Amino acid sequence: MGKIAVSITCAKNDPDKATVGFVVANASVASGQETVVFLTVDGVYLGEEGYANDIHEEGFAPLKELMVQFLEAGGQLWVCSPCFKKRGLDEEKLVNGAKIVGGAKLIEFLSQGAACITY
Repeated sequence: MGKIAVSITCAKNDPDKATVGFVVANASVASGQETVVFLTVDGVYLGEEGYANDIHEEGFAPLKELMVQFLEAGGQLWVCSPCFKKRGLDEEKLVNGAKIVGGAKLIEFLSQGAACITY
């Protein structure tokens, strides 16, 4: 099994990129790859429960649905700790299944041979 990291840096400020990031992540996990979505910069807003509920780009499934599918398929959802804290978000409202991690966790994953794509 390979390893894939999908870094998502945007949310409602660029819902197309946020959505496509999860489409790619779902394709990765469905193909048997160990897959991590790393939410960073404004992407951390997607880690807050309810935030993605109204994001629906034409031609794609709703973002909330894509996120649920990703987690149910065994994908890992990591939220950048400094980015989350900088934006004053509440850890108590974190999406079920998401983990707040530091950059060192992503670097450890990448150092194990993971490829990374960024949206």
